[in-house]
Amino acid sequence: MLNMFRRPTDPPEYQHYWTVPALAMPAAMTYFFNNGAANIYELGYLSASMFCIASLAALSSQTTARLGNTLGVIGVGWGVFSALLYMQGAHFAPEVFMQLAACAAIGGSAGLVIANRISPMDLPQLVAAFHSLVGLAAVLTCWSSHLAHAGTFATDPMGNIHLGAIFFGSVIGGITWTGSIVAYLKLNGDLRSEALNYKGRDAVNVAMLAATVGCLGQYFMTNELTPLLAASAVSFVAGYHLVDAVGGADMPVCITVLNSYSGWALVCEGFMLNNTLLTVVGSLIGSSGAILTYIMCVAMNRSIWNVLFGSYADLGAGGEEVTGTHQETSVTDVVQWMTDASEVIIVPGFGLCQGQAQYAIAEMSQVLNDNGVRTRYGIHPVAGRMPGQLNVLLAEAGVPYDVVFEMDELNDDFPTTDVSLVVGANDVVNPGALEDPNSALAGMPVLHVWKAKTSVVMKRSMATGYAGVQNPLFFKENNYMLFGNAKTVCENLLDGIKAAYQK
Repeated sequence: MLNMFRRPTDPPEYQHYWTVPALAMPAAMTYFFNNGAANIYELGYLSASMFCIASLAALSSQTTARLGNTLGVIGVGWGVFSALLYMQGAHFAPEVFMQLAACAAIGGSAGLVIANRISPMDLPQLVAAFHSLVGLAAVLTCWSSHLAHAGTFATDPMGNIHLGAIFFGSVIGGITWTGSIVAYLKLNGDLRSEALNYKGRDAVNVAMLAATVGCLGQYFMTNELTPLLAASAVSFVAGYHLVDAVGGADMPVCITVLNSYSGWALVCEGFMLNNTLLTVVGSLIGSSGAILTYIMCVAMNRSIWNVLFGSYADLGAGGEEVTGTHQETSVTDVVQWMTDASEVIIVPGFGLCQGQAQYAIAEMSQVLNDNGVRTRYGIHPVAGRMPGQLNVLLAEAGVPYDVVFEMDELNDDFPTTDVSLVVGANDVVNPGALEDPNSALAGMPVLHVWKAKTSVVMKRSMATGYAGVQNPLFFKENNYMLFGNAKTVCENLLDGIKAAYQK
């Protein structure tokens, strides 16, 4: 999938040389296994874990992301090979290996087809869909583990740990499964974006929690399958109920929470199966998802509790009434302002994603830079429908990494900026977050686009953003509204700027 971000001007890569250690490790493990080192698979798990950790470190930078992808593939490959080696040493029946091969072929083929067909616009839905598969796999694995060890829990010294891993793995996996399906449907437009809200919603959540705790106690006392299945059923309903109660504005945070859930489900599987690799990788996913959730909540000035169980409406009465008259402008005027400018900052939002205007905006900024107008991009942490979506879209369109900045890196530069161009963003550029203490957005860090000499907001209409809060930016004296479809308007701006420089 990273091939879509490959550019002709990128330096040459030598990723194929990684095939040498990638193949040498399994060959060496096979040699030692055949010469009596039956536990060599543990070394494989450790090596795979180290490569997964290195992969995560490399993926933290755009310039090393492709290397991180390669390291991750190698790590997962070693993990799978180590598991097969363990199964061979445990004398699994040949039929089991045939089943694994068939499942791997089906899954691998499906993954290859999906990866080649998916577009960056659909990445949030893809992530949600893959999370649902992780959750379902955890549930089925936990049920299978119970059936396989049902007669040994009472006599096994580690029986209670095994029971706990099975129970919590199935519950977390169940919430992840149905919750991710709901997230997918919302992101794909197949389910309403509004949060599920009715009287007694929190009481239902408390009742499901109480039912789960009751099933946990019954499961430990009886060691029977029925309480486990009952808890799983409750978790399926809870996943739907919890995620459907999250509005579209908070879906980026919800995605990171579900990502964290899938990691903790893997940790439970690792304890349950005594698999070091699953425990390590699950911990990486769970903790990184939790850290990202925290970062995004800070960026929204929201608590995770309010995101999952509340809404923007719970934070304020809407703030002061916004009055005034907005000023409209034209493509011709904006072209003139941008070509006369020395500094331009573009702030993309979800409207750019919807309009798929990334190619036009990328070429426009390149033309401006080539003609001496310093043009940069400012990205808010929660812009788009998932963390990093706008970075991915800009990277796909060929925007250089060194002109894309985070909010905190650019906010001090707006006062010396000639033109700030907002493309399909709303809440993340709302000055009411700083100026109105009663606003639902009060305290939320935003991009200070209104501090530029001239700010232009490109939108379809004057409608509010996901938070449902009117934006005072629209009525500021130095702000102008440019209405229309993001792709069409950006293409018109591009044509106008090219024509201006050809004169």
